Amino acid sequence: MAKKQELDPDEVALIEWCIEVEGFLVAAGATEREAQDYIEENAEWFTDLFYNGLTPEEAAKEALN
Repeated sequence: MAKKQELDPDEVALIEWCIEVEGFLVAAGATEREAQDYIEENAEWFTDLFYNGLTPEEAAKEALN
């Protein structure tokens, strides 16, 4: 049986943060798939924004500019 992999608390926080960013991108007119793809394609940049302390709303605004 495979071991259940536990995520680091920082990883969990980042994933939850990205889900919130996705919601703001969708609210701005992107489809859910477009928002997810954009976040995946720019994962390093979004990770930097997360660790720089931006809120999900601020990160979405940066993405839309």
